[in-house]
Amino acid sequence: MKELFEGQGPLFTDPDPDHAREHFRKKERGLVNKLMPVKQAVEQLIHDGDYLAVGGFGGVRIPTSVLHEIVRQGRKNLGFSGHTSTHDCQILAAGECFDRCDIAYIIGLEARGLSPNSRRYFESGKVKVCEWTNAGMYWRYQAAALGVPFIPGRSMLGTDTNAHSGAKTVECPYTGKPIVLFPALYPDVAVIHVHEADIYGNARIRGNIIADHTLARASKHVILTTERLISSDEIRREPASNCIPYFCVDAVCVVPYGAFPSNMPYLYFSDEDHLRLWLDTERDVQQLDEFVKKYIYGTNDFEEYLRLCGGLERMAQLERQELLIPEPGQAAEEAL
Repeated sequence: MKELFEGQGPLFTDPDPDHAREHFRKKERGLVNKLMPVKQAVEQLIHDGDYLAVGGFGGVRIPTSVLHEIVRQGRKNLGFSGHTSTHDCQILAAGECFDRCDIAYIIGLEARGLSPNSRRYFESGKVKVCEWTNAGMYWRYQAAALGVPFIPGRSMLGTDTNAHSGAKTVECPYTGKPIVLFPALYPDVAVIHVHEADIYGNARIRGNIIADHTLARASKHVILTTERLISSDEIRREPASNCIPYFCVDAVCVVPYGAFPSNMPYLYFSDEDHLRLWLDTERDVQQLDEFVKKYIYGTNDFEEYLRLCGGLERMAQLERQELLIPEPGQAAEEAL
C-alpha cells in the first residue's frame, strides 16, 4: 500500500500482534476462582508505567473503586486510554497517575462541564498526548482483539486530529482512495465494572456495552468489579447474556455501588450533587488537595468512601431516581 500521510503523534503501545501473543499464549485458561479484594487486584495487576484502559461510557459504569485504589496506592507514570473518559480521567488526574494519554474524549464531564483540574494537568505539560476519535480508539481495540496490527477506517480523514494522531493514511489497494490505518492497542490492564459475574470472570452487562466486550479481549489483564456475584449455573443458563468470557479476566472484585458516583443502568442514577462538588472543588488547588485527602487518601476502601457520601440512605435515593420511583411524600409525576 502506498503511504500518503503519517500523523505526528506518538504511539504509546506496541501494535505487533505477535508480540502480544507471547503474553496471551501464557495466560491461564483454567476455571480458577479469581475473587479478590480491590486492594489486592491493584497491587498484583497494576504497576507503575503500565498502560491502563477503563470501561464504561462517559458518566456510565465507571469502575470508581479501582480508580480510587490506584490513586490511594500512588501509582505513577501510567499510560491512559482517553476513550469516552469523564470522571475516570478526573480521578486519575487528581492523583497525577498518568504521564501519557491517547486522547479521544477527556477533561469534559459531558453536560456537567469541564474538569478544571484535568485541564490544568494537561496544560501543565506533564502529560504526553496523541489524538484520536472515539471511533478510532474503538477500532484500535478491535484490531487487538482480532490479532491484526491495524484496522482501516475513514474516521479522521482530512482533520487536524489525523495530523496529531499516530495513524497512517494510505492508498486503498481496492479503490485507490485514501484510507486511515488505526494501529492495534493492547492495554496492559483494563478495568471494567459490570452488573453480574461469576467467580471465574464470566460477566454480564445490562444495557449498552459500548466497547467493553472488545476491550476485554484486547487487554493483557482485566480486572472486573461487579455489583453482584452469580453462580456459574446461572451463567450457563443464559449464555447469550454473557459478554465477557472468563479467560480474558484476571481478577473479580465484588463491589456493590462500585460505579458511584456515575450511573449504573437499571440499578442507580448518577449522584449529580457529588459530581458537582468535585467540579466546584477543583477550581481551587488547595481545596482539591483537602477533598482528595478526605475522600480517597483518608479512606481505607471504597465502602468508607460510600459512607462519607451518604451511605445506604443516599444509595437508596439514587436507586429510586434510576427507577423513577417517587420519594416518600413525592407525587409520581415529580419522579419523572
